[in-house]
Amino acid sequence: MEVISDKPREAISVKTLKVCRLGGLILPLLVPAQALGFDIEARLDTAGKNASQVRLALSQVPEAERSGMRFLIDHMPEQDLRSLSADFLLEHVEYAYKAWRQSPWRDQVDESLFLNCVLPYASVNERRDAWRQDFYTRFTPLVRDVEFPGEAAAKLNNELFKELGVRYSRKRLKPDQSPYETIDSGLASCTGLSILLVDACRAVGIPARFVGTPLWSDGSGNHSWVEVWDNGWRFTGAAEPTGMALNRGWFVGRARRAERDNPRYAIYATSFRRTPIHFPMVWDRGNKSVSAVNVTDRYTSEESGTPEGHAVVRFRLVTGPAGERIAAPVKVMDDQGEQRFAGKTRDERFDGNDHLSTTLPVGGQFRAVFDFRRESITRAFDVVEDEQLITVTATSLGPIVAQLEAELARPIAKRRPIEELPFAATPLTAAQAAAAAKLLWADHQQKIQATRCDEMQAKEITLGEHSMRFAYSVYGEKPRGGRSLFISMHGGGGAPSEVNTRQWKNQQRLYMPEEGVYLAPRAPTDTWNLWHRPHVDALFARLIENLIVFEDVNADRVYLMGYSAGGDGAYQLAPRMADRWAAAAMMAGHPGDASPLNLRNIGFTLFMGGRDAAYDRNKRAAEWKKKLADLQAADPAGYRHLVTIYPNKGHWMDRQDASSVPWMAAVTRDPFPAKVVWRQDDVTHSRFYWLSVGDRPAKKGDTVVATLDGQSIDLDSKGCDEVTLLLNDEMLDLDRPVRVTSAGQVVFQGTVDRTLATIGRTLAERGDPRGVFSATVSVSLTPAVAPD
Repeated sequence: MEVISDKPREAISVKTLKVCRLGGLILPLLVPAQALGFDIEARLDTAGKNASQVRLALSQVPEAERSGMRFLIDHMPEQDLRSLSADFLLEHVEYAYKAWRQSPWRDQVDESLFLNCVLPYASVNERRDAWRQDFYTRFTPLVRDVEFPGEAAAKLNNELFKELGVRYSRKRLKPDQSPYETIDSGLASCTGLSILLVDACRAVGIPARFVGTPLWSDGSGNHSWVEVWDNGWRFTGAAEPTGMALNRGWFVGRARRAERDNPRYAIYATSFRRTPIHFPMVWDRGNKSVSAVNVTDRYTSEESGTPEGHAVVRFRLVTGPAGERIAAPVKVMDDQGEQRFAGKTRDERFDGNDHLSTTLPVGGQFRAVFDFRRESITRAFDVVEDEQLITVTATSLGPIVAQLEAELARPIAKRRPIEELPFAATPLTAAQAAAAAKLLWADHQQKIQATRCDEMQAKEITLGEHSMRFAYSVYGEKPRGGRSLFISMHGGGGAPSEVNTRQWKNQQRLYMPEEGVYLAPRAPTDTWNLWHRPHVDALFARLIENLIVFEDVNADRVYLMGYSAGGDGAYQLAPRMADRWAAAAMMAGHPGDASPLNLRNIGFTLFMGGRDAAYDRNKRAAEWKKKLADLQAADPAGYRHLVTIYPNKGHWMDRQDASSVPWMAAVTRDPFPAKVVWRQDDVTHSRFYWLSVGDRPAKKGDTVVATLDGQSIDLDSKGCDEVTLLLNDEMLDLDRPVRVTSAGQVVFQGTVDRTLATIGRTLAERGDPRGVFSATVSVSLTPAVAPD
């Protein structure tokens, strides 16, 4: 999903322009081609199909700004030359000159500096957003009374991130985020934050450029920051202001040890003007489209702040498999028990390489005492000549959680499966189970981000022989608990591929929620039963799992909907995968052999035209209206539904069915309902809410009805002789005995252990943070008559 803000501009009639023919292309110009000052013919050839936009930008730019437009076209990366619109370029040029001319420091910024460090629309390979006018309007008032560009940059660094609600986080979607990607998510890496600050500075006329090193000389990682011009280049860490001062930052010590002639450890600044070297983008190593200058000497020539005979020692306190940093007080004691230093460790609000640090005498013996949750954690260390990092992992939840942390910290290829860990079956307390679930979920998210980013960017999922494309848009502000997800299935079926693809394109525009991710998948096949073939269930499951991670979707706010053949799918998939949905909506479809029994715990709404008589759709809708009413009358706590049949409508309901969206949005999934009705369809499932049949064979019509009341569970069955109950502390008290009955007989009574193996298995089955269980009990069932 991309959201690019762009402002349309008035077109200038080409009838008023002179025409120049170059290389077979007609170029409208206000001045002769030779006055452009660069090889326009070669650039137009490179632009290819976008050459008309380049010509239009050159023809419409005012004479006083022509040198700026020429500079951009001559030096921009080839992919931009082939894609950027004339409107995009004209707006950037217009507002760059406007900011430059109006800035109080205009006399300090000559044209060459302006062209290379104020005018450019991008820093590295980030998405090309049309931010210039917006940022000019937003940020000019912040620096209106400031006289010098360095002071203005420091003021922006102090204020704009708070104003935008943006902070550093390793949970950002990607490192090279564009300004609006960062603003929309509120999270960014040092790279994304630096891109945003550079653009904000340029928007108000401050010369600024993106700076970084591919790797610190101690091997601790890469870093990016910002340089601004104020009678010389000065630096600052983005979202890491040091008051109003520049040339300060936590990374100064490490920057001093950079190596100018070693490409791995040198420091580079970007240059829009082409240079002989490229900027090393470690997040996109093969990309050499951004020019650079080596600025290492300016950082290494600074005097060292480390006293002679001392070395830098850094401290961090972490938890979780990803090493999430915690803010906590720490004291450093020498071998005589005297306190030599005190401070507070950095948490995830700070750059990943920014740690609490001090200098201590080389050869000294010290103890670092961390204060964590009213407990003290002590780590002894000797000071060595090289800079060192003291890392302590915090847990007060016993050795099992600590051992799990250690296991998850290992490379994935060297890990053992969770169920094979020697402590996987060891009973856990409720707190330990909660901590283990949190650790495993964080690890699961990391694995999904590492392994499925490509399929999300390609917007295509492949499982086995089937692939499913999808398109989505995001609407509204993200709620505290995460976004909603609406999966909307298109019609068609039993038709040529191009027909079904047109239906898919139409479905992408059919509905618009006030909030949430609206996603239209393209059916994997073109058969008549587009949406209820067996492969669809797994593809949808993977799609939901991905969106939970990549778009922060709330697993309890996932909705299914479909029109025509998509409505057929809603009839089938809503009950078949009911434990995945909060609610579902069926529009103008046919139920086939679907049963509404499994809809007990979701909202289900049905829209039909009274004249939609093909395949008796209207009659079947009326039958379902009665079935749902009867089910709710017999079980008033379940089967929430709304059936609307428009008497005078045919297959197309003139968008009146769009009222289904707010109706569904009012429903939130209960992942642990007190009563579950599970009837197997022709596509069988091994798990439904808190019931499982594991690897045991199931067949269509097998039914289990489970009722939870306090510490007691009652089971009725038809065709199913054994079931596994999935339990957790949100459902009942696992420290107390559980009683299970079937057909009036007690089939289990006793306590059930929470184990790491169960947590890991149930999380891996679904990738659903709200579908994790810590305990299981398998019971044999006495056959009884369950509802048909």
